[in-house]
Amino acid sequence: MSFSAKVMMIAAQLTVTVFTAYFFFRVLLADKRKEPDSYAENDQEV
Repeated sequence: MSFSAKVMMIAAQLTVTVFTAYFFFRVLLADKRKEPDSYAENDQEV
């Protein structure tokens, strides 16, 4: 494999790895959202 092919392969792998890590940490560090209780509408009031 030529030198330029190795450089291109490493650059592509690094690009994918950096994007994956960036978005993974964005998900981990995101503020917690209060989700509505989907079963509250199904509760029968007595």
